[in-house]
Amino acid sequence: LVALYNRLGDALRLERNDIYQRELLLDTLLQGAPMAIVLSNELDRVVFANSAARQLLGGGERLHGRELGKAVASAPAQLRRAIASGEDLLLSVASENASGVEETWRVVHRRFYLNTREQRLLVVERITPEVRRQEVEVWKKVIRLMSHELNNSLAPISSLVHSARHVAGRPDQAHRLEEIHGAIAERVEHLCRFLEGYARFARLPRPSPSEVPWGDFIEGVRRFFPFRTGEIPEASGFFDAAQMQQVLINLVKNAAEAGGPPEEIEVALEAGGDGGWLLSVLDRGPGMDEEAMRAALLPFSSSKPSGTGLGLPLCAEIMTAHRGTLLLRRRPGGGTVITCRLPGPPAGHLRGSEAGR
Repeated sequence: LVALYNRLGDALRLERNDIYQRELLLDTLLQGAPMAIVLSNELDRVVFANSAARQLLGGGERLHGRELGKAVASAPAQLRRAIASGEDLLLSVASENASGVEETWRVVHRRFYLNTREQRLLVVERITPEVRRQEVEVWKKVIRLMSHELNNSLAPISSLVHSARHVAGRPDQAHRLEEIHGAIAERVEHLCRFLEGYARFARLPRPSPSEVPWGDFIEGVRRFFPFRTGEIPEASGFFDAAQMQQVLINLVKNAAEAGGPPEEIEVALEAGGDGGWLLSVLDRGPGMDEEAMRAALLPFSSSKPSGTGLGLPLCAEIMTAHRGTLLLRRRPGGGTVITCRLPGPPAGHLRGSEAGR
């Protein structure tokens, strides 16, 4: 019995030591991970946070034991809202410091049970460097695409000009000049349309925000693409009407091309706090996988055979210029939700009713 007891004790001691070594290895890996990792319990209190989480979300302070909402109080405002939503999000926002550099973040929420108790895993990853690397590859692709398209147009134009010179010297074939000139004009027009689509992305003007009634704005867009809406508040937003109309048209057009039922395309509007608004476009298409969501905001990256890849990046640029954000997430039950978070008017701005008093 003594020998058996000793062997059992040795086996338990080795097993405990093995578990300790595994936990030590796991903790070392998590502490060194570049993304912020936070685990909270059923009371929404933090039970684990790695070094990146303490720096990004807690301002370097200890997070263990604190309520999650208060623990992330030092995080940027956009990240706090994304964390509070409890949904997987990809968001691109301007930095809150003076540099104004655009940052891209991925927020992931997972819930699971450990020892019959619900736990919540939160991962916040800054993917700006990865997006920048992908942008370099995208720009290379764009250069190849533009070179190909220019050659496809300039080569026929050069040949047609040569033919025109040849015909001009032969009076018996003068009737062909009109046909040749028409073909040249057609190729030039095609090339101009092609270049104009890309030029719009590069020369986006600064927005000129003003008060815009939401009802008139949404009904104006409905003339171009049909969609259903809930109750639209009798209130006004503060934004550049022309640029935001371009955003909403792009988003509704994307929803229509996603392949879901047209009657399931919905535009929702709700107050977002601090005088701001949340304008969302919902569809019932196939949705986007992880890779597609990562590439969605990259210029010239498109999953459509004939797509230019400028729609969502242009929308993100317009939202950033408005001091807002563009958020993408999967829709429960299938589909995609794209939300434009518009801030309220700046401090000191008088609304139309107040200015007229």
